[in-house]
Amino acid sequence: MRTKAAATVLLGMLAAMATGNARAQAPFEHREFDATLEAAYRAAPGGGRSFALHFNYPGAPREQAVAWRLELLGPSGRPVQRWFGVERLLEGPVTLRIPWAGRANATALPDGVYQLRLRALSRDRAAGAPARMAPRRAGPAADAALAAVERTLAADQPDLIEQRWDIIVGNPAPRAMPAFRALPGRADVAAGAAAAPAPAALPFTVYYGNLHSQTNHSDGGADVAHCAGAQHPQSGAFGPSDAYAFARGRGLDILVTSEHNHMYDGSDGTNGDADPASAQALYRAGLAQAREFNTGHPDFAAIYGQEWGVINNGGHLNIFNNQELLGWERNDRQQLLADTLTPKNEYAALYALMRERGWIGQFNHPALSGQFRVGGVPFGYSPDGDEAMALCEIMNSSAFSTNLTETESHRSNYELACNKALEAGYHVAFSSNQDNHCANWGASYTNRTGILIPNGVALSQASVFEALKARRVFATMDKASQLVLTANGHLMGERFSNSGPLHLLVNHANSAGRGVATVAVFEGVPGRNGAVTQLSREAATTITPADGEHYYYAKVTQDDGNVLWSAPVWVNQRGCE
Repeated sequence: MRTKAAATVLLGMLAAMATGNARAQAPFEHREFDATLEAAYRAAPGGGRSFALHFNYPGAPREQAVAWRLELLGPSGRPVQRWFGVERLLEGPVTLRIPWAGRANATALPDGVYQLRLRALSRDRAAGAPARMAPRRAGPAADAALAAVERTLAADQPDLIEQRWDIIVGNPAPRAMPAFRALPGRADVAAGAAAAPAPAALPFTVYYGNLHSQTNHSDGGADVAHCAGAQHPQSGAFGPSDAYAFARGRGLDILVTSEHNHMYDGSDGTNGDADPASAQALYRAGLAQAREFNTGHPDFAAIYGQEWGVINNGGHLNIFNNQELLGWERNDRQQLLADTLTPKNEYAALYALMRERGWIGQFNHPALSGQFRVGGVPFGYSPDGDEAMALCEIMNSSAFSTNLTETESHRSNYELACNKALEAGYHVAFSSNQDNHCANWGASYTNRTGILIPNGVALSQASVFEALKARRVFATMDKASQLVLTANGHLMGERFSNSGPLHLLVNHANSAGRGVATVAVFEGVPGRNGAVTQLSREAATTITPADGEHYYYAKVTQDDGNVLWSAPVWVNQRGCE
């Protein structure tokens, strides 16, 4: 009776979610649902561990009901266990801990790498609906309730969140990796070691950056001791110059301060009294601060840009190399509060302008659906956008972290959304950033974007932009690691034609001695709008692709659970001539 009653309560709650009032328009830019999954890669000595589900909705318009499902997938990709529930969310973040006994369960689990998959959806809780349903283990007695959760989560909702992270069970054998001479870094350049690379080494130097952060020119820059999220625009204590100095002091080579383009009027809405000249002058001041910092610190690349767009019915993207403040807001005198008009949420028009001006873009923390619409289609393809958009943010540490020891545990994965961009036809490489809003630029976690610049070419804004345009980047959760994919000698980021066999080689290096637990090579077809598939689990793979367009990228999980993603290669396969 208890099981039937619990299922009835959950079914009623999910029905209330489906029929309740639509979510009110969030008045602030960062009022959005967020769900992250935290799981230790390796078990404690006893073999068990717990999985943490973190739910948050800053400033939610009303009480929320969060439907969620957590699955443990075996090495074959088939579900081994499931948990589900509905959680109440109102005045602050909520953390659920799911205990898992590991090998102590009745079902024996072989050694291997397993994957945790979380899906979560938040909706206004209708009046009279139950507040929550505690986490439950899926099984025959709970089939009806689980089916109801799955129907809710199957809907193609713009704010549906899916997170995937790997864990290891037992002691599977490490992966064999090819010999790879690590690329030199900034310290090697300072010592003169990068000028004459060793024979057979790739002729590039790798620099590590954080390509997404905010200062007090928009809603960032708060002192860590008092930072509790996004700041009221232009109220933070620290500006771009402070951010560059902090990041350089923490060992970063590159920092992009990317300010929200619609906050230069000092408001998260529209300031009717705002002076266009003041907004324009603030943007110019940011550009000048980056130039001045670079002049005094030639071993660092300070970049000032903007984060364009809004979350709701839009999507954030960074523009790295533009000298114009873009916007759509006007004051009460109908004066544009920017240099150049870019209509809100009109991505096709923005892409056209970016291509015309030669600007470089990055899709920021992309949602699974509902964002970057072209012709009404999320991630709709645009030839202009394909030319302009070089990066897709595949992983972030928490935007509101106050961590200063690179140990932030709240991290988000956007690989599925970035795959949608690739399948739509966008030629994007992957980046890993921190979206810092507090004054801890680059210090919240060890994740970085690795950028390959030719040996002998100095680190500068220009050389960074050239590398981004060439898609010579990799995303890493470990600042001591490198990942380079080659295909018949072509470097990741390249587009080339091929006839006959294609040899894909995954090269990994880590200066702290970390090994590789798993390798995955993925394959897709640009413009197909289908599903990316895993091609291989080996570091060296030789295939003969079918005629036509393909892309391939590599994903490596280290023995400490940190993940790296290479940029893709794009191959036009032609039959033997």
